[in-house]
Amino acid sequence: MDIIRKLGSLGHEVYASDTYHGSVGSHSKYLAGHSITASPRFETDQFIADIAQIVETHGIELIIPTFEEVFYLSARVSDLPPSVKLFAGNFVKLAHLHDKASFKRLVIEAGVPVPETVVVTNEGELHAAIDRFPKFFARAAFSRGGVGLLTNTGPLAGKMEVSDCHPTPEQPWLVQPFVEGPMVCTYSTIVDGRVTAHCTYRAPEQWAHSTGITFLAVDSTDTLAYTQRIIETLDPHFTGQLSFDFVDNDGDLYAIECNPRPTNGVILLGAEEFERALTGESSETFVVEPGVERQVSIAVLADAFTEPLKHLNKTLHDLVHVQDVGAGWHDSLAMLWSPATLIHGAKLSQGQHKELLAALGDDIVWNGEPIDEMSAEDAVALEAVHEQRG
Repeated sequence: MDIIRKLGSLGHEVYASDTYHGSVGSHSKYLAGHSITASPRFETDQFIADIAQIVETHGIELIIPTFEEVFYLSARVSDLPPSVKLFAGNFVKLAHLHDKASFKRLVIEAGVPVPETVVVTNEGELHAAIDRFPKFFARAAFSRGGVGLLTNTGPLAGKMEVSDCHPTPEQPWLVQPFVEGPMVCTYSTIVDGRVTAHCTYRAPEQWAHSTGITFLAVDSTDTLAYTQRIIETLDPHFTGQLSFDFVDNDGDLYAIECNPRPTNGVILLGAEEFERALTGESSETFVVEPGVERQVSIAVLADAFTEPLKHLNKTLHDLVHVQDVGAGWHDSLAMLWSPATLIHGAKLSQGQHKELLAALGDDIVWNGEPIDEMSAEDAVALEAVHEQRG
């Protein structure tokens, strides 16, 4: 939604697509139109055909992925019309970042601090690994959105049982000592290996201790240097969007994971800065100043009712003083589709026996499997990435 508003408000002709009609972003007044596509994950060939048709029908010049459809688009970019540019990196490079086990090896090579990490491929190894650490934190190599976290420390302790975790060689898990400190997140645009815009932020308020609903920009000095270092190690010609998560342990940052796509940090960029960042025309990196803050007001209010005694005072302060992500856009009719999204997610979660957020993205996520009709070269390279998990 935020990317749509930014580019649409600057006069660009913007089209959106999703896999269901009720997607909030598809109903923004800043759109020239929207389409429904097949599932990237379950109907990859048809998804690529749908995107190619949209490109040809509307004369699309640039595709900006916003979630894990980026992997399917990147793997099949040769099947898209040659007239369109995909703002994303090479598929194998994206896979290297997305697989948390191979990502760990990459950041070590780049000289970026990372917690001690044990990669486990069966339940016996998982039990042995968590026994190594009095306080532990574990998650699947392919996971996202604060869903499916195993820990014995902090507010998520006990939310998931060890018996619910089933690591395999194809779907390994990572086990680390629990690093004390707040999460620090980044969002960056990169053009030809150079960071063109960068934001570092915290989420002072989170929904269910996982998904941020308020976003506060903080100092970017260290995270920008780390991001540039990782890119240079990965691919000095990389173009696309990258988002990293760090833990701030008394001023020392430890890299936790990478989402090779946009995250909520994009909300903190101005429209003009975001537009320039996509082109790479400016020779200087735009960095969001510390102190810029936005919130999803309706989520902040709803979260207050889950623990009213704990949240009420801060919620009242935030509702008065922190700018909502939709402020100034006058695009409120699109938000009326929010219940449709929740209903859609609730139906999916019941059928799949998954959390709502996990169910909503289930037809778009990529968990390391070979993608239909991907090139033989990419398939071999993907296998090499998986072999670098140790």
